[in-house]
Amino acid sequence: MSAPLFESSITSLPLLSRGKVRDIYAVDADKLLIVTSDRLSAFDVVLPDPIPRKGEVLQAVANFWFARLGHIVPNQLTGIDPESVVTESERDQVRGRAVVVKRLKPLPIEAVVRGYVIGSGWKDYQQTGAICGIGLPAGLKLAAKLPTPIFTPATKAEVGDHDENISFEQAMVACDKALAEALQGTGKTGAQLAEEARAAAIRLYEEAAAYAATRGIIIADTKFEFGIDKAGTLHLIDEALTPDSSRFWPADQYAEGSNPPSYDKQYVRDYLETLDWGKTAPGPRLPVDVLARTSAKYLEACEKLTGRMP
Repeated sequence: MSAPLFESSITSLPLLSRGKVRDIYAVDADKLLIVTSDRLSAFDVVLPDPIPRKGEVLQAVANFWFARLGHIVPNQLTGIDPESVVTESERDQVRGRAVVVKRLKPLPIEAVVRGYVIGSGWKDYQQTGAICGIGLPAGLKLAAKLPTPIFTPATKAEVGDHDENISFEQAMVACDKALAEALQGTGKTGAQLAEEARAAAIRLYEEAAAYAATRGIIIADTKFEFGIDKAGTLHLIDEALTPDSSRFWPADQYAEGSNPPSYDKQYVRDYLETLDWGKTAPGPRLPVDVLARTSAKYLEACEKLTGRMP
């Protein structure tokens, strides 16, 4: 088993950025290498301790969904072996945890789809009877399944900042503003792309949730990211339906009215809520048992969903 990877140290390619979890390198003018580390962010703070094998799980699960849902919307994958674009001494850093992807222009929004009333959506519903301005039936209980999935976009946060829920109209304006130059000559507007992203995100969620249910997992909510190529074609990018970007519940432990146990990083969030910590950087160190149990939850989710271990 490889040692946990907090950050990659590839020198044969230019490093473009380090995100909350992923390190991005330039392969050439058209392609990027994305390395998924074992870093974990909670409350938008990157914690100082990596979760063993987390990056391998995230990549395996994302690749599974990219393959399974590729008929809905094109995705970022090129099919190029990541080990072929780095030096021999760097291959261990990318094996099982990296992809070579197309260079695409990201949409400036998180495409969030909610199928259940939970988390910040539950707080919003209790106060307003709606989630992100979308009216819902009265009398819903905690963790209730929504009549239909809803699309609740959010801004993209930089490391250390917090995502902010926005209305769909605000998402359309944001896309228009951010993508105006990139869309020149394509015949599309940012507002149209926001519409495409909403339709694609809901369909991706619905198909994934239906499959996951056959594996004993409820996908309560998830977030997608999309990008466009030079023709303005929408692509699914970043990750897809992983324990980092989704809320997974074991179906046999689900009960409306209570907060179900989770396969995702909620275990870490719950631990952090017991600490006297202001949810700002630097994050606290995690005990060995919390690291081990979190790693086990990620691995269990991977095996349940994909039928194999990374």
